[in-house]
Amino acid sequence: MEGLNYKEKNVWEVYKEKEIEEISKDYVLFMSRVKTEREFVKEAEKLLKQKGFSNIDEKGVQSDKLYRKFKEKSIIIFLKGKRGIEEGFNLITAHLDSPRIDLKQKPLYEEGKLAFFETHYYGGIKKYQWATIPLVLRGVIVKEDGSILEINTENDGYFFTIPDLLPHLGRKQMEKKAKEVIPGENLNLLVGSKPLKDEKEEKIKKNILNILNELYG
Repeated sequence: MEGLNYKEKNVWEVYKEKEIEEISKDYVLFMSRVKTEREFVKEAEKLLKQKGFSNIDEKGVQSDKLYRKFKEKSIIIFLKGKRGIEEGFNLITAHLDSPRIDLKQKPLYEEGKLAFFETHYYGGIKKYQWATIPLVLRGVIVKEDGSILEINTENDGYFFTIPDLLPHLGRKQMEKKAKEVIPGENLNLLVGSKPLKDEKEEKIKKNILNILNELYG
């Protein structure tokens, strides 16, 4: 019966160290560039084309290496085998989405002479891990004229954060359970404090709107 037991092996004992290092390096570079589903599909398509894959939806395509995109947020890759499909096929699946914080439809508001983006979280996040760290906005917007604009505020030098209490003010907070330390409704991005000149109301909010308009129209 001993031979029926499944035995796990350490990957370092199965593959050559050089192979593991090369795969790990490529993986780290890929994950550093790609943060959203759309970014994944775009980067994956680029890499697939470099490896000789063709889009199945393009006219006149005849290839054993194909892929198809769905709404720019998912992708399926085909590689023809040596035997007929009636003998079976191998299937590997993986999800592209990951836990994140999204902006609400009308996120911008001003409170306490500060401007914030209101958010809601997606996936099983540990909320306390998201406070007081640099965050960027990445995504796609569709403008009134129908044009699509990709946004990555990191490229424009803009970073945001979710504020938290200072240690000497957070004694009661530290007594709470981890899931209660920062409620979901407090996961709002601090985006600015500078007012727009010559404005009487919501000066900071209007300044953020002005900056967004200058950057993205």
